[in-house]
Amino acid sequence: MSATQPAPSTSHAEPGASLLPATSPLLVACLCAQWCRTCDAYRDTLVATRDALRVGHALDALRFVWVDIEDESDLVGDLDIEDFPTLLLARGDAVLFFGPVMPHAQTLDRLVRSMLDKSAPPPLAALDPDVARLAVRLRTHAAL
Repeated sequence: MSATQPAPSTSHAEPGASLLPATSPLLVACLCAQWCRTCDAYRDTLVATRDALRVGHALDALRFVWVDIEDESDLVGDLDIEDFPTLLLARGDAVLFFGPVMPHAQTLDRLVRSMLDKSAPPPLAALDPDVARLAVRLRTHAAL
């Protein structure tokens, strides 16, 4: 290693926690149902928020996906989604957020911005294995 190269950084992550690759996009997945009227309106909110956030970030920094839990039940697996909209935010294999949110643009914007921020919280430690598997399956899901 030359004198101009920085020393490799060490991680202080909890044992078993996935490291967040700097090049992995932030996945923002919305799990909804076609019959849900709240979801109909929220899809527009998701797209508008995606477009607004892309103004200040590289195009590959964010990946938004829409999942209809009934039409794509094979993708969702055994997860029982009862409240809409439910969001999953992940970077690489690390799930950063999973749960229902209020269907407001400000809530979505604030949540996603906090995950893009360098001071974002660490990956969720206590996590249903089905949620972690869903995050992995969503890597190849069509983006909005």
